[in-house]
Parts: sequence; structure tokens; C-alpha cells
Amino acid sequence: MGALPVFRWRLAPDGYATRRQLRARGLRPGGQPVAAQLERPRRRHGLLVAYLYRVDLARPVRPMTAAKRAALAKANAARRTCPSCRRDAGYVIPALLGTCVPCAYPDDQRTA
Repeated sequence: MGALPVFRWRLAPDGYATRRQLRARGLRPGGQPVAAQLERPRRRHGLLVAYLYRVDLARPVRPMTAAKRAALAKANAARRTCPSCRRDAGYVIPALLGTCVPCAYPDDQRTA
């Protein structure tokens, strides 16, 4: 297998797209290998690389099924449920805290 074609940032020819660009068009790579890469030099953190896929080989995004939708809703609900008080916090519990904010800082709660 040969080396990948390398393009400078924002200078890729038509017919190539990143995963995000494919998704915005309602497409997915569909099992195809990476076709090319973009490189963007940065001063402090080295080279930034983005992989490109061929648009003509991309496939449509699979539609969301009822089972997938239910599984996603269940997973998101679990991310919002506090393990200490078992209540829905209304937001995703921060991994750093591990519990909802009232459980993490019980002394900081102001009484009105």
C-alpha cells in the first residue's frame, strides 16, 4: 500500500471530506479506508492532522430505529441520574464530581 496523499489545510480537492463533513451531508465512510489527509502546522502543539474520505464511495447514514432511540434515551437518563440521591439532575453529572452538585457540595446550599 502506498503513502496517503497529503494536502495543506483548506486546500483539499473536491471529492474528499472529513467524517464531520460527510455526516453534515447525511453520509458515512461506509467501511472505506482513509483516502488522504490534511495537515495544518501549529506553533506550539506540532502538526494537526485530519483524515479525508472519498465522497463518491460514502454511503447514506443508517436511519435511527426505535430500539436504538430507546437505548440512547436510557443511556442519557443514566448519565443524568445521581448515584447518591437517585434523582434526575436535569443535566449530565460531571465525571469529576461523580454526583449531582447538591450532593457534592451539601454545605454550600443556601436556604432562602
